[in-house]
Amino acid sequence: MTQITETDRLIIREFTINDYKDLYRFGSIPKVQKYTEDKVLKNHLEAKKIISNIIQNQYLINGYGRWAVIFKNNKHLIGAAGLKYLSEINETDIGYRFLPSYWNKGIASEAVKAITEYGFKKIGLQKINGFVIPENIASSIVLQKNGYRFDKQQIYPTDKKVYNWYFIFNK
Repeated sequence: MTQITETDRLIIREFTINDYKDLYRFGSIPKVQKYTEDKVLKNHLEAKKIISNIIQNQYLINGYGRWAVIFKNNKHLIGAAGLKYLSEINETDIGYRFLPSYWNKGIASEAVKAITEYGFKKIGLQKINGFVIPENIASSIVLQKNGYRFDKQQIYPTDKKVYNWYFIFNK
């Protein structure tokens, strides 16, 4: 498994198929999935398919994707965060989701900061977007804390829902 980056509290690495139970653990919680537009996972097989058919394919095709986030103190996989290339708009976005017990502890901000730096310095991206459902105020705050600027509120082309569009440029 390839480590992507590390912070004081987190190790961010590629998902392996063996992470399916952990992906299921947070992906089966309705309030974790509430603002993601992803369905709530019903079983381990769905989690395995997401890792092998979606996440690992993104690594192969784009060289990056959503990554596993490990909390150093207890070595638990606590969520996913990373970059995703969106071919329908030819942009890259940042996304994150964590077990609720890790909410409001600065984990998302720490992950976003490290992943943004990785995207600019290691991948060479010039711009990263964040798309947030307007009701998800906490996620908007995370992006703003990390230098992402609000651009517009607009319908996203594939799911026809309104999002707050944020961006940050490489300096």
